[in-house]
Amino acid sequence: MAGLDWTYGVSTLRQWESADYEPSLPVSEKSNPLTRDIDQASAYSIVKMLQLCDSQMFQEEAGTAYQDPQESCVVMSGCGTSGRLAFLISSGFNKALSQLNQSKVYSYIIAGGDRALLSSQEAPEDDPRLGVLSLKKVCEGKKRVLFIGISCGLSAPFVAGQLDFCLQHPEVYMPVLVGFNPAHQARDEPIQDCTFTFHSVVQRMQELAKSQKAFLINPAVGPEAISGSSRMKGGSATKILLEVAFSAAHAATFSNTPITYNGVLEHMKAYERTLDVTYSQTDGITTLVEAAGQSLRCSRHVYYLGWGSLALLGLIDASECTPTFGADYEDVRGFISGGYRELNNNDGPLTSLGPKFSIAHEDFLHLILPCLTDKDTVLLIYTHPDDATEVGNMARRVREKTPNLHAVYHQADGDTAASLQQDDIKKLCLSTLKITWPREALASGTLQHMRELSTKLVLNAVSTGAHVLKGKIYQNHMIDLQVTNTKLYRRATRLLQKLSACPEENCEEALLKAIYRVDMLTVEMTSSDITTHTCFARNSTKVVPLALVILLTSWSLMEAESHLKQQPIVREAVAQWMWELRPLS
Repeated sequence: MAGLDWTYGVSTLRQWESADYEPSLPVSEKSNPLTRDIDQASAYSIVKMLQLCDSQMFQEEAGTAYQDPQESCVVMSGCGTSGRLAFLISSGFNKALSQLNQSKVYSYIIAGGDRALLSSQEAPEDDPRLGVLSLKKVCEGKKRVLFIGISCGLSAPFVAGQLDFCLQHPEVYMPVLVGFNPAHQARDEPIQDCTFTFHSVVQRMQELAKSQKAFLINPAVGPEAISGSSRMKGGSATKILLEVAFSAAHAATFSNTPITYNGVLEHMKAYERTLDVTYSQTDGITTLVEAAGQSLRCSRHVYYLGWGSLALLGLIDASECTPTFGADYEDVRGFISGGYRELNNNDGPLTSLGPKFSIAHEDFLHLILPCLTDKDTVLLIYTHPDDATEVGNMARRVREKTPNLHAVYHQADGDTAASLQQDDIKKLCLSTLKITWPREALASGTLQHMRELSTKLVLNAVSTGAHVLKGKIYQNHMIDLQVTNTKLYRRATRLLQKLSACPEENCEEALLKAIYRVDMLTVEMTSSDITTHTCFARNSTKVVPLALVILLTSWSLMEAESHLKQQPIVREAVAQWMWELRPLS
């Protein structure tokens, strides 16, 4: 795709808005027409496609942000990426309050508890009662709570249960819902043991919003670059919306700065400029994508070594690769200077839960460095305020084992002292992505938020692009997703329908065969509910690729499994089947 013209007309950028474009799917689940051929793209083309998709976040205004009452406890809750960003944002704004000698007021909830900050915990997303219990625990003794439920697709039962509870107790809770689908596209499927659906909760909130007793913030940001991968634009837009709202509230409370439409709009434009600053480094991002992709194709690993809040973005990005791409937790891993002391999560150190929860730089040096090879990719992530001596020492330790060392580094424009310190580190790295911020960003007081968003965009591009190059994407769909909750089961069925053009019942049958690893389904299997299927699927691998190959070929399950082991890229496996069917001359 080299030489492609990246100038798109408005009609192309907004094609997804047409009523005729994938009409049965909510926006968050549609495929993005801009990335339809991302699975065949070069690393450079992948980065340019992601840039175009990210720019869609700013094509429409997001509406009015909710103002944070001064006396309130603020609780943010979500599943997966949404919950991890709730943690990141609450941590950042609590630190800001501490610097002002103010009490901390922000709390986070993530489905599955703190272990979900670092590893996939999909099953709790389907449990609304667990959501309510988590909310009650965090809010015990509070008289007034601003509750912000985050569900990009307006679909998570965990969050629906919390919002329903808030609506039942208006004397304590002010509910806010953040998502990126139109209200009418909220999931309307029954929730087990509940009298409500997510859609009915949204309808009640819409009615209460007329009297400002509830708030729904759901701007249109367009389909994801990888269909359904809400960790990307959905996650970025969540971060932008909440940081703009909380920053305005802090400025009003502590600096007597009035909250105005123009002020909020200017803040939003600063985030839009962050995209420009970040993607001006497309060549450097491409280098990182190629390096990471080469490591994964060789069955080796990608390691993020970070400092401060940027390291949190590395931990978040790495944790998302397993559920998104069916990756092993060792494929992409993040480590943070200071470990759990820096993370400062509710439950404290989680290292007793297993090696995947070892996240300190010391853990990397002890567990990973001795086995590091030149096929692994190591990425340093830091800013000028971080300890250059510590970064340099880590770079030297890694460089002794592999030349495949890279860096993402943030610096303020004109900071010559930082440039001199950086030169020594740069000499140790195979490539350095230096992101330079104009001085007006420093003066605005939002520089750290800009750095975080920029880092998120870069790391999303690296991990997504690397898995595309490994063959984990079919067209622009996550073909190797884990089918571990109701949302993902439904997504897998729809995906199989779209890619195979087979009827829904055939697709679900193939999916169940892949889950249970049988050619003939029993009555017990077919009569079980989705929860039973997803529980069994947690111990299965390559469920969706296997189901798709069964649908597209005449192979038995065992034959399909054997061919996928030899050729894990679905397109190639199917092409092999077609080759075998060719008439002999």
